[in-house]
Amino acid sequence: MTNSKMTLEPGVHASAVIDSTAEIGSEVVIGPYAVVGPGVVIGSGSRIGAHVVIERDTVIGQGCVIHAGAVLGGDPQDLKYAGEPSRLVIGDRTVIRECVTLNRGTAASGQTVIGSDCLLMAYAHVAHDSVIGNHVVIANAVNMGGHVEIEDWAIIGGLTAVHQFARVGRHAIVGGASAVRKDVPPYVKASGHPLSLFGLNAVGLERRGFGEDVRRELRQAYRILFQSRLNVTQALERARSELAPLPEVGYMLDFIESSRRGITV
Repeated sequence: MTNSKMTLEPGVHASAVIDSTAEIGSEVVIGPYAVVGPGVVIGSGSRIGAHVVIERDTVIGQGCVIHAGAVLGGDPQDLKYAGEPSRLVIGDRTVIRECVTLNRGTAASGQTVIGSDCLLMAYAHVAHDSVIGNHVVIANAVNMGGHVEIEDWAIIGGLTAVHQFARVGRHAIVGGASAVRKDVPPYVKASGHPLSLFGLNAVGLERRGFGEDVRRELRQAYRILFQSRLNVTQALERARSELAPLPEVGYMLDFIESSRRGITV
């Protein structure tokens, strides 16, 4: 890995080490002592901070900001990983703060995916084969196992651990220092160790433009699903028969019905 024969762009520091197979877009800034490995693609307008390591086979979108000390595209921390080709894919305008670690995928899916317009705060870790949606906020020192799914607009509080294969639904918020062992339904608030639900994420939904009719039906869905004495099957049947057939309600019910790890209550 060397940049000794390359013509450096004006935004690339002379001490940066860039593999000859890397593709660097226009107006990219790469700071001192950064390392850009083989098969890396960096979209136009992105900024790579000092001492960032992008190990290999990583695609970074346009307008991203990677802060000092982050390590992207490292090998999966999975004993089953046998060196097979895999990728890390990051969308546009995502901000990755200091010392975040993002691993590539394994043969299970072939890639780890981080969406667009996300914020991953310092020391967060996203493991192999995980999928992070768009507009997601991952606070400081959140640690995820493999195959985790965090859907669009979710927020994960600092120092939270997320069990492998767990899911957090869209527009949900998980409080800090929590332990996510089961799926967290969309549109709710959850916190604690063990994790418990604390109602609908009403403030977040209002801020993001959900109408009163949608919020009313989601509140009623929450009451049926989590505050009645019905089991899951009975609650889903009642919700489908009584609630307005809104897309948001249908998605919440489908999320719960498709859960493999069980639902946080």
